[in-house]
Amino acid sequence: MSMDNKDKNYSNEDLFSKAVRAGKRTYFFDVKATRSGENYLTITESKKRFDQQTGKFFYEKHKLFLYQEDFDKFLKAINQSFEYIRTGEVPQSYIQEMEEEERRKKESEFTDVSFDDLGKKEDSESEE
Repeated sequence: MSMDNKDKNYSNEDLFSKAVRAGKRTYFFDVKATRSGENYLTITESKKRFDQQTGKFFYEKHKLFLYQEDFDKFLKAINQSFEYIRTGEVPQSYIQEMEEEERRKKESEFTDVSFDDLGKKEDSESEE
């Protein structure tokens, strides 16, 4: 990507945009670029609300920013969530992840000890 394209993309324009209407909500999926030219995804939930005090409608928005380095993790988590919603059962891939994480935690509980360190405590105790 040339420097001109990087500058153009960072003008905060959407490189790609998709709207999904879902009842009273609309979800916007917008691909944008950082100053360094890295693409990221912004997911915006927009809900039409009514302000009782002013008597006017307004849009309440919530945004989520997803960067390329997190796409795989995010996609995996959303697919596991969808699988749980569809089946009512915890996905096997999630169970395996949790078992692996638990195994890593147990392994990290053990401290690496050097044989040189073993005598130090005894030496300091014998000096007292």
